[in-house]
Amino acid sequence: MNSKVWLSSPHMGGNELKYIHEAFDQNWVAPLGPNVNGFEADLERYLNQNVKVAALSAGTAALHLALVALGIKAGDEVICQSFTFSASANPIVYQGATPIFVDSEPETWNICPQALEDAIKSRIASGKKPKAIIVVHLYGMPAKMDEILQIANKYEIPVVEDAAEALGSAFKGQKCGTFGEMAILSFNGNKIITTSGGGALVCKTEKQKEQIVFLSTQARDNAPHYQHSHIGYNYRMSNIAAGIGRGQMEVLDERITQRRQNHFFYQELFKNADGITLFTEPNADYFSNHWLSAITIDEKKTGFDREALRLKFLDDNIETRPLWKPMHLQPVFEKAPYYGGTISETLFNEGLCLPSGSNLSDADRERIAKIFNR
Repeated sequence: MNSKVWLSSPHMGGNELKYIHEAFDQNWVAPLGPNVNGFEADLERYLNQNVKVAALSAGTAALHLALVALGIKAGDEVICQSFTFSASANPIVYQGATPIFVDSEPETWNICPQALEDAIKSRIASGKKPKAIIVVHLYGMPAKMDEILQIANKYEIPVVEDAAEALGSAFKGQKCGTFGEMAILSFNGNKIITTSGGGALVCKTEKQKEQIVFLSTQARDNAPHYQHSHIGYNYRMSNIAAGIGRGQMEVLDERITQRRQNHFFYQELFKNADGITLFTEPNADYFSNHWLSAITIDEKKTGFDREALRLKFLDDNIETRPLWKPMHLQPVFEKAPYYGGTISETLFNEGLCLPSGSNLSDADRERIAKIFNR
């Protein structure tokens, strides 16, 4: 069998080991250390909006702490984009709150501003104003942040950006993860850079960061003994993981370029394929890192559906994957309110994510093209 072509696998730059060795040489193997501070500083410089960053154990942990910091509690309601991975919604339930799911719009595949405002009006009319809005920059594509923020500001509801897939993406020149009251990043193994597992919370002020760090280190009060006045969490990133992140930051721009080159490869591959639509930026305001390149398939024009194509790739040991199944269609969230139409459902039924790793080789791309053309 041919070697595996992965959807999105880790891609080391080489200097990760330098930071890890330094940590071992200095015996900074314990949870915190210079790499954590350095990695946070690297991210703050990169995002370049005078933000503060707290490095944490996962993007999910970051989103959970964002909701804790915003005071989300049992009985509250939080609006969440339906077309996303479950980690965008699960922390709402951790807090005992109710997720209110909202459909996407077809240009960016992200939360639909009109459906968002409809949901807010409806929840207010029912007596419960949502306490936060979780917006996802799906597959690296920036959401319609001007319209979303205008609505959020109108109703005075804080926005939390789930930028787990969008490090390096930008809307009107501003990096994703710097628009909302808070934002989260992910460094899972399949993301554009990785710390093997990990995430970060992006916030506006040093005071907010201090609160997040306090909560993420078991909320220990300032005392010579162990004293706790708040519920805390063990969510801080380790010094070793942060060392990997520091090495990865050195090649982030290169990784974005490589992912975007994959996108351009698919543009060329599908340019004459009637019924195949490649997910791309709506206009020049949007810059996507193209973490994953994805297509939708019109079976009436192609004569095959996304599942048939997925299985053809699988026969050649090439990994592809359907788009996210919307949260409002998931059994675990079947009782949650939903606002919008069928955009996200249609995308799930027709869409396929294609191999997009920054380490995709010319030979890999040739195999992909061969299978599709066949």
